[in-house]
Amino acid sequence: MKITKLVSTCDIKDCPTIYATDRGTFLVQGETPTDHGLQIPAHETLVEIPMELIQKAIRDNLI
Repeated sequence: MKITKLVSTCDIKDCPTIYATDRGTFLVQGETPTDHGLQIPAHETLVEIPMELIQKAIRDNLI
Protein backbone atom coordinates (compact mmCIF):
# COMPACT_ATOMS: atom_id res chain seq x y z
CA MET A 1 0.00 0.00 0.00
CA LYS A 2 1.28 3.46 -0.89
CA ILE A 3 0.36 6.25 1.54
CA THR A 4 0.56 10.01 1.22
CA LYS A 5 0.45 12.34 4.22
CA LEU A 6 -2.33 14.86 3.68
CA VAL A 7 -2.59 16.90 6.86
CA SER A 8 -1.35 16.83 10.44
CA THR A 9 -1.71 18.94 13.55
CA CYS A 10 2.07 19.27 13.93
CA ASP A 11 5.39 18.59 12.19
CA ILE A 12 6.54 15.66 14.32
CA LYS A 13 5.43 12.05 13.79
CA ASP A 14 3.34 11.57 16.95
CA CYS A 15 0.37 13.79 16.10
CA PRO A 16 -3.09 13.17 14.68
CA THR A 17 -2.66 12.83 10.91
CA ILE A 18 -4.75 11.95 7.85
CA TYR A 19 -3.15 9.93 5.04
CA ALA A 20 -4.52 9.01 1.60
CA THR A 21 -3.84 5.56 0.17
CA ASP A 22 -3.53 4.29 -3.38
CA ARG A 23 -6.62 2.18 -2.61
CA GLY A 24 -8.88 5.25 -2.57
CA THR A 25 -9.12 5.21 1.23
CA PHE A 26 -7.86 7.25 4.17
CA LEU A 27 -5.74 6.21 7.14
CA VAL A 28 -6.25 8.22 10.31
CA GLN A 29 -3.66 8.45 13.07
CA GLY A 30 -4.99 9.47 16.46
CA GLU A 31 -5.60 8.45 20.05
CA THR A 32 -7.35 5.15 20.79
CA PRO A 33 -10.28 5.94 23.08
CA THR A 34 -11.31 3.35 25.67
CA ASP A 35 -14.28 5.02 27.35
CA HIS A 36 -16.73 5.00 24.40
CA GLY A 37 -18.97 2.09 25.50
CA LEU A 38 -19.45 0.90 21.89
CA GLN A 39 -19.40 -2.68 20.63
CA ILE A 40 -16.62 -2.64 17.98
CA PRO A 41 -15.94 -5.81 15.93
CA ALA A 42 -12.53 -7.37 16.57
CA HIS A 43 -11.33 -6.49 13.04
CA GLU A 44 -12.14 -2.77 13.48
CA THR A 45 -10.97 0.03 15.80
CA LEU A 46 -11.76 3.61 16.68
CA VAL A 47 -9.37 6.54 16.69
CA GLU A 48 -10.07 9.98 18.07
CA ILE A 49 -8.78 13.04 16.22
CA PRO A 50 -9.24 16.76 16.88
CA MET A 51 -11.91 18.59 14.89
CA GLU A 52 -9.20 21.09 13.84
CA LEU A 53 -7.55 18.32 11.78
CA ILE A 54 -10.70 17.78 9.68
CA GLN A 55 -11.26 21.53 9.38
CA LYS A 56 -7.67 22.03 8.20
CA ALA A 57 -8.00 19.23 5.63
CA ILE A 58 -11.22 20.75 4.25
CA ARG A 59 -9.81 24.29 4.28
CA ASP A 60 -6.75 23.09 2.36
CA ASN A 61 -8.98 21.20 -0.14
CA LEU A 62 -7.35 17.87 0.78
CA ILE A 63 -10.62 16.04 1.37
